[in-house]
This record gives sequence, structure tokens and C-alpha cells, in this order.
Amino acid sequence: MDTNSSLPMNASGGAHTASAGYVVLDVFSYLVFAITFVLGVLGNGLVIWVAGFRMTRTVTTISYLNLAIADFCFTSTLPFFMVSKAMERHWPFGWFMCKFIFTIVDINLFGSVFLIALIALDRCICVRHPVWVQNHRTVRLAKRVISGPWILALLLTLPVIIRVTTVTDIKGKTYCTFNFSPWTTDPVEKMKVAITMLTLRGSIRFIIGFSAPMSIVAICYGLIATKIHRQGLIKSSRPLRVLSFVVAAFFVCWFPYQVVALISTIRIKELLGGMSKEFRILVDVTSALAFLNSCLNPILYVFMGQDFRERLIHSLPASLERALSEDSAQTSDTATNSTSPPAEAELRAM
Repeated sequence: MDTNSSLPMNASGGAHTASAGYVVLDVFSYLVFAITFVLGVLGNGLVIWVAGFRMTRTVTTISYLNLAIADFCFTSTLPFFMVSKAMERHWPFGWFMCKFIFTIVDINLFGSVFLIALIALDRCICVRHPVWVQNHRTVRLAKRVISGPWILALLLTLPVIIRVTTVTDIKGKTYCTFNFSPWTTDPVEKMKVAITMLTLRGSIRFIIGFSAPMSIVAICYGLIATKIHRQGLIKSSRPLRVLSFVVAAFFVCWFPYQVVALISTIRIKELLGGMSKEFRILVDVTSALAFLNSCLNPILYVFMGQDFRERLIHSLPASLERALSEDSAQTSDTATNSTSPPAEAELRAM
């Protein structure tokens, strides 16, 4: 969620009547959280059911299954944060749920972003090197490669696993937050350690958790678009529109949040002393927009694969099954030496 610290960050400025604009934005963030929760759980749950239990495992189904699991786990935690937000950041769920929920959130947010980058890289390789894909892109290899994003996400979540805990202030209010220096009660030392660790964490999250995956996605789809234009693989512009929508949606959802997070990192010393109501609202709104991407992924990576109106004619599970099995004919657990599939088929599989 927002920037955590070893010292709870309360809205500064004293009690005052919120303006109509703040109320509208606050209600908007609650609404987006609720929509994300409902659509995310239902949409990603459906993908998990179809890809995990109804279909033969292929490279594509493994990728979508892992992405759906990441988004499903994350969106399932949103009610906890909605309750905490409604209680002015008070955490009523106890120490274990504090550590567990924030661990789940971090692992799956990192994992989701890394998996999106991996899917983009896979799509790029399919188009740029179809012969290699036909001979080497196997389910066995996919199972090994797919563990990479999860391992990296787990490593980046270690600070949460180790240092997130419940902290009670002098007013008896409990927060789920970081405590980077449990060995001391000196507030000056706690502040210094918190500033150092949160600055490091914020920098890592911006570079590794956003900039690098976003760059990979942009480069991969840029290479795909270049080949489409250069060789005229597909006469229709629909694949380009789909690719542009995928990249644009990912960027639009996450970029505002990442900018606010970067500002939080730069101004961490000031924010530890008390976050203004204006900045708190900004954090809530951009967080809601970023998390909305978790319920959009089933649409972006499955339903946009073929003509949507055609899909509405069939049952939803059947549509999902067809979308996730589009490249099953070219992917098997055993490499083959058959001729490579047409590049147009590879692009249509996206």
C-alpha cells in the first residue's frame, strides 16, 4: 500500500472538515478498491479454474495461470486494507495477519509485474525467433523459467517478512508498519534507520519493481511492432491496437502510483513527521488506480486475444479455454523439428 515506516505516519494539520473534493476522491478510492476486489477475485479465479484444472499444460497456460494466481492472491487481501483505511489506518487484525497480509501483497505485486514482463519477452521471442521456439520452447523449460519471477519477488519481499509488525502509539492505536530498529527505543536513532531503509527500499521498488519490467515490456512490444511493419506479417492493424492497449494500460495504471512513491522516497524524512491529508488522498487514489491493473489482466491477456464479440457467443469458460490454448499446437513437453508456424499465427496468439 502506502509508504510504511517504523513510526506511524498520521495525517497532519489537526482535525478539520474535509472539503467536498477530498470526500469525492476518498469515496472514489473505496469504489475502485471494491471493484478491483470483486472483478479481480472472480476474473482471476475463473482463469485459475480454466487454466489450472480444465486444460492441458502449455507454455501459455502456465504463464497465465501464474499471473492469475498472483493477481488473485493480491486482490483477495483488499478487504483488509479497506477496513484499515476506514478505521484511519488502525490495524485490528493482529500481528500474524499484519505480517502475513503484507507479505502476500508484496510477493504478488512484484510477481505480477515480473510475470507481465516475462510474458512480453515470451511473445517477443515467439515472433522474432519462430524456429527456435518450435524446437526449444517446451513446457519443461517454461516451468523452470517461471520460477524466476517468484524467487526474485520473494527476495525483494524479505524486508516485509523480517521487519513488518504491529506498532502501538501513545494513544493506543495499532498500526501495521515497519520496525527497522527494534533494538533501540531512541527516537532519533529509529528515525535515522527508518529514513535510510525506506529510501533504499523505495529506490529498489522504483527501479527493479517498475522501471526495469516496464522497459522490458516496451522494448519487447516495440520489437514486435517493428517486425509487423517491416515484413507486413498481418494486414489488419488489430494486433498493433491490442499491443498498444496492453502497454498503455500497464503504464497508465502504475505510473502515477510509482511517481507518488518516488516522491515519498525523496521526501521520506518530511513524511515520517506527518503526512498531509492532501498527500494521503493522493496516495490512496494512485494506489487504487495501480491495483486496478490486477483485475484488468484477465481482460488484457485473455479476452483481448481474439474478437470479443465472438467470445460472447460461447460460454465464458470455453472462451477462456480457447484463448489460453491458442499456441498449444506449437508447444509440447517434447521439442519437435517440424516447420515453424507462421508468424501471423504467433501474433494472433497474443
